[in-house]
Amino acid sequence: QVQLVESGGGLVQAGGSLRLSCVASGRTVSLNRMGWFRQAPGKEREFLASVAWSGDITYYADSVKGRFTISRDNTKNTAYLQMNSLKPEDTAVYYCAARFSRIGTYDFWGQGTLVTVSS
Repeated sequence: QVQLVESGGGLVQAGGSLRLSCVASGRTVSLNRMGWFRQAPGKEREFLASVAWSGDITYYADSVKGRFTISRDNTKNTAYLQMNSLKPEDTAVYYCAARFSRIGTYDFWGQGTLVTVSS
């Protein structure tokens, strides 16, 4: 099992930046990929970005490409999501997720952290 704890959410003005963190514990040695998702009120959960746990291969949703950057620090068992040029439509609960497999669904999820972007 892997436990994930997100932090870094909060209230920010449009155009501002936030960095979210996700600390993983448990069987982290078996992880293959970490991802970030978000869910806005009344909307489905949306994939944002993912990064290989070992290596630098990243993927981004078109909606955040160029504004958000995913990274990870294996020495700290932590994944990050740097969010720049935030917009009111970025307001959502942000979740970190992890999986053991190279492809497929994510096995583990954090509790989420709320990001609110004011106009």
